[in-house]
Amino acid sequence: MSAPRASVSPLADTRSTSTASERSLETLGLWMAIVAFILVGVIAIPVFGFGPAPIAGEGSVGQYAAIASAVTAIVVFIGGRLVVDDSTRRGRIGVLDVVDMAAFAFAHAIIALLGWTLTATILENGFIDAVVFPVPVLLLSGAAASLTAYVAFLSATHLDLQLLAIVLATFLALGIITSMLTASDPHWWQENLSALGMTDDLSARTFNLTLIVAGILVTTLARYATHQVPTSHPRGVARVRTCLVIVGIFLGLVGVFHVDDFFAIHTGVASGMAVAFSILVFALRRWIPRMPSTFLLLGYLFVVVIVTLAVLFAIGYYTLTAVELVAGLLVFTWIILFIRNADALRRDAEAAATEPSGQGRVISHG
Repeated sequence: MSAPRASVSPLADTRSTSTASERSLETLGLWMAIVAFILVGVIAIPVFGFGPAPIAGEGSVGQYAAIASAVTAIVVFIGGRLVVDDSTRRGRIGVLDVVDMAAFAFAHAIIALLGWTLTATILENGFIDAVVFPVPVLLLSGAAASLTAYVAFLSATHLDLQLLAIVLATFLALGIITSMLTASDPHWWQENLSALGMTDDLSARTFNLTLIVAGILVTTLARYATHQVPTSHPRGVARVRTCLVIVGIFLGLVGVFHVDDFFAIHTGVASGMAVAFSILVFALRRWIPRMPSTFLLLGYLFVVVIVTLAVLFAIGYYTLTAVELVAGLLVFTWIILFIRNADALRRDAEAAATEPSGQGRVISHG
């Protein structure tokens, strides 16, 4: 039997959209890019007084382009969702739907902000002591916002689990790397990864905010990734969803409770996240039997590697930072791969159900 679809889902899959609709969306995306280019370029005139500007840093073209692109990403992403959203015909929008959409929009904004900031910093290191002349200031800032608008619009209008898995990975990578490069203590790695969030500077805020938003995204994706996944276990999908939600909530709490001020709580939620992940990996074969065996074996391997690293840290061979970095990378790699495998499993089941040979097949969904 098939469970009823959620009344409203912000993950409106548009891959089945007609060719004409795709052309319309592409045209609208180009117009978004053009408008963003003009507006951001024009606003740059009073901001810089039509004068030269440094590439990166305070008062730079890189800073302006990053902030303008972040604002552009939020506005365009929300606008793009309104274009494809038919929620008024399917049901009411709930509180969780609003939170989900806000988290998606904010993630796109942070990706734009950090992405252009890192790009400007890299370019500044390649053009030492160089400045950007007035006209290129307008063109470069407008071009950055234009590209951001185009990508954000296409992301909003083609939002699905496969794409959101990429968004989550990009968001986490940019947030952590930016925190590392801008940390006030260059030797933070001698303590642990959580040391990035212990101070009150921009680096620490970036690190903690990255964890909080990533936790919201994981919780959101847990609900949608497990929606209508075929399984013979009566409560398998619900248990998988619960474990993923726990991982997401605990990840967000790691960013809320800093290790220097709330050591016990911080350590507790971080450990709880690892426990929930391990339970999910080893119970997944029973909860969702049709999950590919290769993916299941990969999960076992990841847990073995994490435990091995923990032992090596206990005997003083590895630093805690190395263990946390590798463990975090493996956990989120597994989550992203799970999202993609679960989505593929659901699509295969839906395709099989539409074939004559699939009629009469009884599949339990969560």
